[in-house]
Amino acid sequence: MSIYTNSDHFRSIETPFYYYDTDLLQKTIKTAQKGLGNGPYQIHYAFKANSNRRILKEVLKFGLGADCVSGNEVNRAVEMGFDPRNILFAGVGKTDKEIKLGLEHDIFAFNVESLQELKVLDQLSGVSGKKTRYALRINPNVDANTHEYITTGKRDNKFGITLEELNLAIPLIKSLEHTEFIGIHFHIGSQIMDLSRFKELVDRCNEVQRLLLDHSFELPHINVGGGLGIDYDQPEANSIADFKGYFDCFKKNLALLPNQTLHFELGRSLVAQCGSLIARVLYIKPAERTSFMVLDAGMTELIRPALYRSFHFIENLSSQEGSVVYDVVGPICETSDAFARDLSLPETKRGDMLAIRSAGAYGEVMASQYNLREVVPSIFSDDFK
Repeated sequence: MSIYTNSDHFRSIETPFYYYDTDLLQKTIKTAQKGLGNGPYQIHYAFKANSNRRILKEVLKFGLGADCVSGNEVNRAVEMGFDPRNILFAGVGKTDKEIKLGLEHDIFAFNVESLQELKVLDQLSGVSGKKTRYALRINPNVDANTHEYITTGKRDNKFGITLEELNLAIPLIKSLEHTEFIGIHFHIGSQIMDLSRFKELVDRCNEVQRLLLDHSFELPHINVGGGLGIDYDQPEANSIADFKGYFDCFKKNLALLPNQTLHFELGRSLVAQCGSLIARVLYIKPAERTSFMVLDAGMTELIRPALYRSFHFIENLSSQEGSVVYDVVGPICETSDAFARDLSLPETKRGDMLAIRSAGAYGEVMASQYNLREVVPSIFSDDFK
C-alpha cells in the first residue's frame, strides 16, 4: 500500500502543493553512495532537477558537489554552503556575466561546450588575472534511446564538441595562457533505462582518452555526466534506481589512469521519487468518450506530461473503490494541459485528493505562472513529525 494512502495530515492543507518524503530522499542518496563505493569518485548533484532550498540542504549533508547550468544556480550553490572547489558550471550558452560569476567564486571547473566559448573563457580569465580550470564537453554521438527532447549526446544535438573538432582544437588548447585543461566531460541524455547506452559511452570515453594521450594530455578528471532513469510506472515498488548497475558499468569498463578522478552528475535519480504533486478534484465532467477529471493542479505545476507526453503514476488518496476510466486534466486554458488519458482509477468524486507521483525532479523547477497562477508551496514529511 502506498505511504500516501489515507494521509490524514494532507486533508487540511490547501492544494495544490508539492510533497517531499525526506526519509526516502536520504535513503536514496545513501544507496547511491553505497553503490558507488570508495575510490577516486565524486557525485555532483544536478541543480536543474530540483533547486528547492530544503532539498539542497539535505543533499549537502551527504557531501555531494554541485552541477550547475546557470549563474543563478552557481549563486544558489554557494549560498547554500556547497564548496566552490566542488562546483561545476556547464551549459551551452553561458553569458559573459555568468562566466565572470564563476570566476569570482573560483569554482572547481567550467564544462566548456564550444571552442568559441573556450576562447571567451580564456579572455575573461586573463582579465580577471586567474588561471581557470575547465573540462571540454565532448559530443560522443551516442543515442541514449530516450525521448528526443532529453537526448543530448547525438551529433545533431547542440551540446559539446565532436571528436573531429577535438582533433582540430588541440593546437588551440595548447596555445591558451589563462586556462587549464583538466578533464573531459560527457552527458548523453536523461531518463536512460538501458544501461548498455552507458557502455557505449564508456567506449567513446576510452577512445577520447587514447586520443588525448597521443597528444601528451594526461588529464586528472573524467566526467561522465548523469542520465540514470527511474521507474515512473511503479514508484512504490521501485522507489530507488539501479545505482550499483549504473556505477559498475563505468567502474568495470572505463580505463581510468592512475590518480584520475571519475565524476558523475546525478539529478533525477536522486530526487524524483521522493516528490509528489498533491491535488484535489474540482469536477468530474462527463464526455462522449470518457469522463474528464478536472484537478486544481495543471501544467503550470507539472509540465512534463504536456511537454514530453510523459507518464506519471496517479493515485487517489481518498478512495480505492471501483474502477472508472478518466482523462485526468488541469484547469489551464490549453488542450495540452493533461496529466493522463484513458487512465483507470477508483471511482472519483469532487473533493478527492490525488497524488501525482515521481514529481521530485523537473516538477517544481519547471513551474510557471501562466494564467497568473500562484506558485504552489512545498511541504516536507518531517514538517509533520
